[in-house]
Amino acid sequence: MKLDILAIGIHPDDVELSCGGTVAKHVSMGYQVGILDLTKGELGTRGSVAARMKEASAAKILGVTIRENLGFEDGFSVNDKPHQMEIIKILRKYQPDIVLTNAPHDRHPDHGKAAQMTFDACFLSGLSKIITTYDGDLQKCWRPRVTYNYIQGRYIEPDLVVDTTPFFEQKMEAIMAYSSQFYNPNSTEPATFISDPSFLDLVKSKDVIWGKSIGVRYAEGFIKQRYIGVDDLTKLI
Repeated sequence: MKLDILAIGIHPDDVELSCGGTVAKHVSMGYQVGILDLTKGELGTRGSVAARMKEASAAKILGVTIRENLGFEDGFSVNDKPHQMEIIKILRKYQPDIVLTNAPHDRHPDHGKAAQMTFDACFLSGLSKIITTYDGDLQKCWRPRVTYNYIQGRYIEPDLVVDTTPFFEQKMEAIMAYSSQFYNPNSTEPATFISDPSFLDLVKSKDVIWGKSIGVRYAEGFIKQRYIGVDDLTKLI
């Protein structure tokens, strides 16, 4: 199955938190969208691997076509050939035109590492002399047309923003499906940076700020790795 967009996150819930509205919007427009988690988030203070894998069914709320997990080691994944090759196999399997990935620098060091790992894999995936197989079949080389970084905990000035106003509540529903990670007054687990109720206020406030910048209620921001070309200036918001 060919995807139009593949959203990649080093941890389950990265995609929902940072570009869930964009994912849901493009699904509603008829595009084939998938999610790839690189780790199972096993070093997270709250919850368990089993719980987080169950919570990752939040993908159904966003309507994505597929969700896969590469099972890299949380906290200790490195940008090397073995890790890149696994991502390349997924890129060649689904042939996405657009890849969304982690912020290039953030509070969590895994985010920046994943961003560079994904960017490198997207380029290398287009090289015909890199040979990969999937289920015993030789894969054709494939390079996504563009990679964008979504913005996470730390504020980064976006290069482009996507109007996600009609999909904000859907995004928040997908986020709250990760009940082990975010604010729950009945939880007895240790408090974390993201379990504080103010963290969800931060998520919302960023969407409000970026929405206001283009005259809509909510939007999500992205960083570009290339020039952005447009066919029609009148179509810009």
